[in-house]
Amino acid sequence: MLYRVCRALLRGIFAVLYRLEAKGLENIPESGPVILCANHISNFDPPVVGIPVNRKVHYMAKQELFNIPGFGWLIHKLGAFPVKRGGVSKESIRLSIQLLKDGNVLGIFPEGTRKNAGGMGKKGAAMLAIKAQATVIPVGIVGSYAPFSKMIVLYGAPVDLTEFAEGGSEDLEKATEKIMTTIRAMIADHKNSAKN
Repeated sequence: MLYRVCRALLRGIFAVLYRLEAKGLENIPESGPVILCANHISNFDPPVVGIPVNRKVHYMAKQELFNIPGFGWLIHKLGAFPVKRGGVSKESIRLSIQLLKDGNVLGIFPEGTRKNAGGMGKKGAAMLAIKAQATVIPVGIVGSYAPFSKMIVLYGAPVDLTEFAEGGSEDLEKATEKIMTTIRAMIADHKNSAKN
């Protein structure tokens, strides 16, 4: 209930403040494990990716955020779970896999940090997708988060990772590159079509 209320509230705020528009929501399965893999340009990315979706989206969040009185409780209730500084722990990986196997939606930014925007993605998303047999939906965030400028979220068709099912290190690298290439192509296509 809290999630639905907050989602509705944020939908209204972001619709006014950023003129947020979502395209391709029909690509997201209505049930079963799903990973939303998005590019990363701002701290606002998690709500922007999650609020247009009619399913609850879970995210990893820095452990420090859960230590903030009130805020830590809120993000926990909204589906976030902690990741310790210095990397994703085995516990976080196990929890992620379990969330997916239980049929939930997980939001991941394979670039890791905003500083790595446009760089090589990390292999975690591909690894989780293969282990949990989750559907990978590429997500492209387009815009600058300038007030009253338009933000677009593009949800693409599922990325087929079956050729990488063995899940070895090289497979995961190739799977990750396929995901990131798909996201970049979606963004480029949108920008090109917007010019014409």
